Amino acid sequence: MNTKHRKTLAAIFARPTSASIVFADIEALIKALGGSVSGREGSRVRIELNGEQWRCHRPHPGKEAKRYQVEEVRELLELAGVLP
Repeated sequence: MNTKHRKTLAAIFARPTSASIVFADIEALIKALGGSVSGREGSRVRIELNGEQWRCHRPHPGKEAKRYQVEEVRELLELAGVLP
């Protein structure tokens, strides 16, 4: 995990929840942690990490994840045993 991934992880666990995290950075973090990101129809995405799954939509037209998406990915990371 490089410095950018560590900053993304810290931003995900920061309070109050940020709405300025680029969704591609979240995907890169998941891949760096050994997870998988698979695209579905349209903007749908399935993210798996340590046996846990999260299904969502890539944000559009913007590139930043919504607040609720950051909270859901935080929950996924906690369930998968990843802490900041």
